[in-house]
Amino acid sequence: MREGTDNSTSQQVVSVWVRDPRIQKNDFWHAFIDYEICLHTDSVCFTKKVSAVRRRYSEFVWLRQKLQANSQLMFQLPELPGKNPFFSLNNARQISERMTGLQDFLKQILQNPLLLSDSCLHLFLQSKLSVSKIKACAAGRTRFSVAQAVQGCGLRRFHSEDDLQKIHCDSDSDSSDPGPQMKDLEIKKAASAASLDLMGSSQEKSFSSSSDST
Repeated sequence: MREGTDNSTSQQVVSVWVRDPRIQKNDFWHAFIDYEICLHTDSVCFTKKVSAVRRRYSEFVWLRQKLQANSQLMFQLPELPGKNPFFSLNNARQISERMTGLQDFLKQILQNPLLLSDSCLHLFLQSKLSVSKIKACAAGRTRFSVAQAVQGCGLRRFHSEDDLQKIHCDSDSDSSDPGPQMKDLEIKKAASAASLDLMGSSQEKSFSSSSDST
């Protein structure tokens, strides 16, 4: 995405990706999916040039409502992907379609100079604050400023445009990746099964020995 200021200013780039959907659990019965938002820019509108945060769908809904209210209805914001009552955490196609829709929404938002001046947008994209903390920080009700909240957000392991391009190309394959937590769970299950097999064979040997002795 490119924005031009005037003829004497070079074009500025704001690139954004929504990728890496992961299932998060509130408790045993309730779970949701969040997505990683990767941003890379040389725009003067952003204090931090490279960042990555995770957000869930309901936070995108809040952001759109907040930006629409702050813009005082001067223009209509782009739509988010619709909320599907039959959305499944196990349906890869539905997850991919939603992820694409969220990315398209952010791309259009970041083309609007007026919205780029909104503190809530910057905190959403480049801080790890919750929605309630974003509202408090944007209203000046926190001990830290918007800039401090943004700078306090840790960087991911990429630092170059090549790395970001690689992330963008790999996003489809990553969406089916079970992630380190699932892999650890599989390893633990395998170890547990091996342990049970070992216990079973030991009990059989013990039973066989006692039978021979009688």
